[in-house]
Amino acid sequence: MNLEIDIEAPWPGETDWQDIAEQIVNAVSKVAPELANERLLASLLFTNDNAVHALNRQWRAKDKATNVLSFPMLERDNLLTLGTDGPPELLGDIALAYETCAREAAQKRVPVASHAAHLIAHGLLHLAGHDHEISDEAADTMEQLEIKALALIGIADPYERSDQPCGGE
Repeated sequence: MNLEIDIEAPWPGETDWQDIAEQIVNAVSKVAPELANERLLASLLFTNDNAVHALNRQWRAKDKATNVLSFPMLERDNLLTLGTDGPPELLGDIALAYETCAREAAQKRVPVASHAAHLIAHGLLHLAGHDHEISDEAADTMEQLEIKALALIGIADPYERSDQPCGGE
């Protein structure tokens, strides 16, 4: 998968967000191999609460900021049958809100970079057609994929630290 990344203020410049994003994309591609296809293209926007609030209001009719938003462009069935030859296919877009991410990381007592990696993994799995809202089983599957991907890059299980929900809701 190829990832186009745009980093806006207020995401701190001392952290290599591009490297974190690339690491988690590689890790998620290992636990969800349908995402390993080089034809896939996704965009990732590191932005602020106001921008995510506007997107959430416009596209989801929810008038609030949230930590991560995912906008899939490819149906899961099409993703699963996508061959490796051919032109690029847009998987979708992800947007992360800095203030919400930083606040949640502080509440969980984890680095912002670790929480951001978790949210990116969560967003990528949504782009791949996973949905934690349809059933407890689907939520468990998605959580396990996130935990495995994060472990591959040395990040602890985010669900052990808190009973707070994570990921765009």
